[in-house]
Amino acid sequence: MGPGCRRLAFGAIVAVSAAVTPLVVPADAAAQSLEARPWLGVALDSDGHGPGVRVGHVVRGSPAEKAGLHEGDRILRVGTAPVVRGGDVVHAVATYAVGEAIHVAFSRAGSEESALVTLAPLPSQDDMLRMDLVGTFAPTWKDLEVVRGNLPPSIAALRGRVVLLDFWATWCAPCRIVVPKLDALQARYGARGLSVVGVSTEDSQEVAFFAQRMSMRYPVGVDKHAETTRSYGVVSLPTLVVIDKRGVVRSVAIGYDSSEDAHLESMVQSLLLEPAPRD
Repeated sequence: MGPGCRRLAFGAIVAVSAAVTPLVVPADAAAQSLEARPWLGVALDSDGHGPGVRVGHVVRGSPAEKAGLHEGDRILRVGTAPVVRGGDVVHAVATYAVGEAIHVAFSRAGSEESALVTLAPLPSQDDMLRMDLVGTFAPTWKDLEVVRGNLPPSIAALRGRVVLLDFWATWCAPCRIVVPKLDALQARYGARGLSVVGVSTEDSQEVAFFAQRMSMRYPVGVDKHAETTRSYGVVSLPTLVVIDKRGVVRSVAIGYDSSEDAHLESMVQSLLLEPAPRD
């Protein structure tokens, strides 16, 4: 996709260049070196309890997942290098090359195990988000405060409908461009089974005022504690998640590119023609 607003930062997961996400570097430098950097595919919790470092998340389709690492495992060694902090994983993985197979020792349920992991090129953060979501059942939303429209209590309540779930903010210029386009899609296809839902982490009064001023015709919720935003792995805005009638994520669009408008509408039309799931 095209331009997006600044990235979001939530919670205590360690962002590590060799393991999950790139370090903050200039965009041109990142583009030049991205594929040369080895990738393990885990996010590490900074919990500080027990030996090694706890795996908070394993990216779907990553080298770590293919090798059998799970959330909750504690990485003890990468190769022969001991691991005490998340940065130790970064430095250890960075000493290897893309395509190399390395032994990762970890603790699971109190027993030490080892996995042979073949390192892959570091994907972009946007591609990692797509790897994690596309083809999986959409996470349900949690603790959303309704500020406009009839927001269903969960994603399950929209089973049988096509859903466009838009993560946005009032301060985000590309988001402001997307809103009327989503409004138009809701107007054209709502009666045929399309539900557009907007989610923001901002102050509820500010979001409600903006939604009223923009005459938004679809439900909008405020993610007060950013739980839903985190569960979808959103790190930049706008992020649009396309969900089919079964509740499966079919596409993720990050940023905004006007040339993709026709493709999005075509996808909506195609998904609306799919049969509804049988209970």
